[in-house]
Amino acid sequence: MTPALDVPPGLRGVVVADTGIGDVLGAEGTYHYRGRSAVDLARTHSFDEAAALVLDGNLPDDLGAGLRAELAVHRSLPPAVSAVLPQVAGAGARFDALAGLRAALCVLAEADGFEPTWGAAPARRRDDALRVVAVTPTVLAALWRRRQGLDPVAPRDDLHGGAAWLWALHGVEPDPVLAAAVERYLVLTIDHGFNASTFTARVAASAGTDVASAVVAAVGTFVGPLHGGAPDRALEALDEIGTADRIEPYVRAKLAAGDRVMGFGHAVYRTADPRAVMLREVAESIGGPLVELAARTQDRTEALLAEHRPGRELRVNVEFWAGVVMSLAGIPREMFTPTFAVSRVVGWCAHVLEQTRSSTIIRPSARYTGSTSAR
Repeated sequence: MTPALDVPPGLRGVVVADTGIGDVLGAEGTYHYRGRSAVDLARTHSFDEAAALVLDGNLPDDLGAGLRAELAVHRSLPPAVSAVLPQVAGAGARFDALAGLRAALCVLAEADGFEPTWGAAPARRRDDALRVVAVTPTVLAALWRRRQGLDPVAPRDDLHGGAAWLWALHGVEPDPVLAAAVERYLVLTIDHGFNASTFTARVAASAGTDVASAVVAAVGTFVGPLHGGAPDRALEALDEIGTADRIEPYVRAKLAAGDRVMGFGHAVYRTADPRAVMLREVAESIGGPLVELAARTQDRTEALLAEHRPGRELRVNVEFWAGVVMSLAGIPREMFTPTFAVSRVVGWCAHVLEQTRSSTIIRPSARYTGSTSAR
């Protein structure tokens, strides 16, 4: 029997698998998809192109048209899923689109006859992954519209990426500038190393479950407030601050109470979060009072954090500027984290497919700390 190893809390710094999908270089403040800078991709390529790179390993030479056509075939929902959406959207006092997505994916897997990845042909695994990627924005937008008392809108073949998402939500012709801003956000957030939800997806996939079940497991992790559920809370902090003269009192009060300043600090980056740097650029290219307040808040908060914790880099993170960009684009706050999921589902599915190439189930050990009395 292999002896147990003591590892840091949260598996910090522990290598648990090999991956060719991407990497986060926290000390350098960069990250990439298959060797290509994610920030550069967001500047120069579409969401469909970046998704094709992450899923299939190569940047397509057809501007993503091939993957786009494949996804278009998979976007429509089976009757069983369409039937459950009104019930899920209307359930509960608080709207939770990602809870609805979990339910919808479970129904989808049954309706479409998803197979366990263990023993399935690689082509079938990829087809199931594309199905999940394609239906995720359809489901999420339909859930939100149902909650508003609106009928879902049919996808348009001429709209893709950010424009397609804004159309699915609002059913009106999207502003090209705002659509481009959302597109950049989507590209930036496709993948980001072995974060909690991605690791969860791989654990599920290592057991040989179907693609939809692995993604459901990832979504369940993703909604945690310490992971994907932070962009709306960062924007709520800006609401509470309200005006530039309140920035310093607000931050000093948080620090004195030992509370976290939402939108600042990251588990990996020890320099500026490159996603936040780019999204600030995107926001400032649009402009407006919210952007001005956010920029002042970032600059003053970082200075106060450096004063409060000298020697420790606590910089703005992606959630801070993601909330600003999505707000500018007219995305409702309850759909901030679901928008994040529209892009991250590509990364989850890529990792699920990669994990299925291994026959080893992920099975770590735990240190028992309970009673030692005989039973």
